[in-house]
Formats: sequence, C-alpha cells, structure tokens
Amino acid sequence: MNLARTINLLEIIAVAGRPISVAEMQRATGLPRPTCYRLVQALCEQKLIEEPSLDGKYVIGERMIRIALLGKSDVDVRRCAAPLMRSAATNFNETVFLARFRDNKVEIIHIETPDDPARAFIHPGLGVRPMHACSCSKAIAAFAEPAFRDDILSGSLKTYTEHTKTTEADLRREFETIASRGFADCDQEIDIGIASVAAPVSIGNIGATFSIGAVGPIRRFGREYRMEIGEKLKVLSEKISGAIQLCNISAV
Repeated sequence: MNLARTINLLEIIAVAGRPISVAEMQRATGLPRPTCYRLVQALCEQKLIEEPSLDGKYVIGERMIRIALLGKSDVDVRRCAAPLMRSAATNFNETVFLARFRDNKVEIIHIETPDDPARAFIHPGLGVRPMHACSCSKAIAAFAEPAFRDDILSGSLKTYTEHTKTTEADLRREFETIASRGFADCDQEIDIGIASVAAPVSIGNIGATFSIGAVGPIRRFGREYRMEIGEKLKVLSEKISGAIQLCNISAV
C-alpha cells in the first residue's frame, strides 16, 4: 500500500466533512479506479475509515479518530473546548469544567468561571477525581464497559462525607440512573456545601472519553437546579464532542 497515496486519500475523506463515495475519492485523487478501491478496502480492514450507512460512502474511522485523540494534548483539547465552555459559564452563570479519562483515571483539565463580578462561584481545582464520588467521573463510568465499572466497585471506595456512596448496590443503581437520564450529579459527596453535575462527552464510536460539568454551592445547586443544568450539559456535550472531533480530523 503506497503511503503517499494512502495519506492523500485519508486527507480527502477527512476534509470532506461528510461521507463520500469511492467515485468521488477517485476523481479527487486522480488514482486509477482499481487502485482507489484497493486502498479503500485496505483502510477499511484497518478500521482507519468506515462505511457507517453501508451505502458505499465512507468517513474517517474509529481507529483513526482514536489515534488522533491519543496524540492530542490537553492544550489542544482545551483550545477546542474553551470557547464553548466560556459561553456556557456566562449563560449558566456558574463554573463549568472539562474532565478527561485516561490511564483508568478521570481528571479535570480545564475550568471556565462566570464573568459576573458579583457572582460567588466554586473553583473545583484541576487534577484526578475519585471514580465513585464525583459527577465528572461517574458520568464517564456509567457509559463505560461493565468490566470497568466492576473494577471501580471492587476498589477502595473512600468516604469523603456523610453523603458519599460507598456500597456496590448504591453505586450500581446510580450508574443505571445516570445511563438512563444522560448525566450524573454529585450532592456534597466530596465536600459539604458543594454540588456538581456532569454529562459524558462521547467521541465518535470510542465512547465517553471526556465529561463536561458545572459546579456550585448547594444553596443554588439543589436537585431541581441540577436536573435543569444536566439537560443543558447534554446539549453542550454534543457541541464539545463535535469541536474536539473537528480538531482531530484537522490533525489527521
């Protein structure tokens, strides 16, 4: 498989921004039709491109997206997500944070705070969060493989406050609830007086690799308010997913 031709083909599929046919690829590259079909077949076999609707049209595949994402630094991800997060922090008038899953840990990598000078807000800090007691972690865990959730439940479940859930039964029920409604919430499970909400950010077909959340004082973040923001975060998560994937495709 000629490397230069293959890279050229991948670039054409990536920049198209929509599924494209082999005939379109052949016209864009000028490759002989048999060569183009052979390269497309090889790329499909390696899952670098895929045919999502089985209609003869192809897009960048799961494996290619995963490769691009793994090579993307936190700086790159923040650059993609920050404008949307900044807008959300202003609209919600609350702190908005982005968390990333890697090496079997979830860590907050970026934070945007309200620009209202009269607004008291919570800054959650950066870094690793417990898998069983934080909305950003639970939003990812609830959509992960069952074996991963089993690993969380079989590990040490530290009690941070009287509200921390530390039994397998409680956490399994919560994961089911999160999966059903599409977002997680944390009611003073790490710190008394602080609550948060987070929705998973799925990247292509590789699952919830990030989560986007909001945090604030419990006097504002009552259950009804958390449910309201949770629904808004679901919409925001789709926008952030698109922004990150667009950055990934641009890097391919």
